[in-house]
Amino acid sequence: MMGKYFEWLCNGVRRFSTKSQGRIEDRTGAIGERMAADYLAKKCGYTILKRGYRNWLGEIDLIALDKKSRGRETIVFVEVKTWTHPAEGSPADAVDQNKQQRLTRLALEFLKSRRLLEAPARFDTVEVILSPHSIRHFINAFEATGKFQWYS
Repeated sequence: MMGKYFEWLCNGVRRFSTKSQGRIEDRTGAIGERMAADYLAKKCGYTILKRGYRNWLGEIDLIALDKKSRGRETIVFVEVKTWTHPAEGSPADAVDQNKQQRLTRLALEFLKSRRLLEAPARFDTVEVILSPHSIRHFINAFEATGKFQWYS
């Protein structure tokens, strides 16, 4: 039993508890993340490595591998922003300076823990609007920021 649980955790399969299913924002975000993962895999050819990567610093929505980036494999940290309607503004605008710094720290911790500090990496943003349905992908949406930035 513990072996299957460990395998489930390592494979990055994300199951949603009944607690998170109760909040509309959580369900909207989960739908957007699934749509973004499908879009990146099917339309862009990315390999999704992890969904909902969490540690003590926070969460990265998607971690993917872009095999076509400038002729070499690049690890892509993806922030997904989902809105139910475009009148709420642009989802990508919600990735402010503080969010960028948190994502930079999370990504650096991920790379350090797997001894991948020398690997090329970048940050993408995917905005999903549910009604009317649209997905926009921003490649290299922002640079690593804060005192934890890295060089590629």
